Amino acid sequence: MLHGPVVRRRKLGEELRALRHASGLTSREAARLLGWHQSKVSRIETGASGVTPADVSRLLDVYAVRDPQLRSLLEVLAGSAGGGSGWWHAYRGLIPPQYRDFISLESQASTVRTLETSVVPGLLQTAGYARAVTRASLDGLPDGRLDSLVEVRLTRQRVLRASPPLRFTAVLDEAVLHREVGGPEVMRDQLEHLAQVSQLPHVQLQLLPFSVGGYVGLTGPFVIFSFPNISDLDVVVLDHLTSSLYLERREDLEAYSSAFRTLQAHALSPEHSLDLITETGRSFRRS
Repeated sequence: MLHGPVVRRRKLGEELRALRHASGLTSREAARLLGWHQSKVSRIETGASGVTPADVSRLLDVYAVRDPQLRSLLEVLAGSAGGGSGWWHAYRGLIPPQYRDFISLESQASTVRTLETSVVPGLLQTAGYARAVTRASLDGLPDGRLDSLVEVRLTRQRVLRASPPLRFTAVLDEAVLHREVGGPEVMRDQLEHLAQVSQLPHVQLQLLPFSVGGYVGLTGPFVIFSFPNISDLDVVVLDHLTSSLYLERREDLEAYSSAFRTLQAHALSPEHSLDLITETGRSFRRS
């Protein structure tokens, strides 16, 4: 099973190797120019060892890579592959490594496509809904720890307000709208929030109505992360109860991308989805 940093190292190494080939240098020549042993270049390119952002910058200088966006992305990936120092690092004693890996990918992605079959995606949850979901998922959690986990969930949502913002596309099973998480008032607030956020230009929501019946993905949700400039860095993440599985093979990416397009084709349009969200939200009366 692959975890986020392992995937990052391997993908980063492949990209650095491609850039070296494009520059016309052998690994021996690159190592000589940098004053390194050739084995260090080889370990970086195979993902066998991590690489610092500073070393990535030196490699890109030697390979004459000038594109500032590409340089920035690869340097950020180097940081995450080695453990990273993003905002989530402050919560390392609270959240497990696989969750930190997921947040790291989310923070670097330019596009996220997700299928959710049971709950509202984390990036679109209200505080009340996030609290209810977390409490139900982690029974017996102390209030202080619960508060911190909700804070992490809400802080993740900054990517939707970044410049440029994350482009977020979600297909939701209609069941997500009807599962009463946290009670009627929490659900009403959550669906009102969904209706509002669905109208943002960089967010697209589509609902799979019950009338669709069975569909690809019915047995479990998935997330596809895509990154600027480098399609080979795309990753599919499958969440399980105690772990996450990261898929990076091209055939896996193509299969899940194709499945997502099929889901979109069977789902309601964004406009009709908004109508259903609004209608369902009205059915939850405030007490």
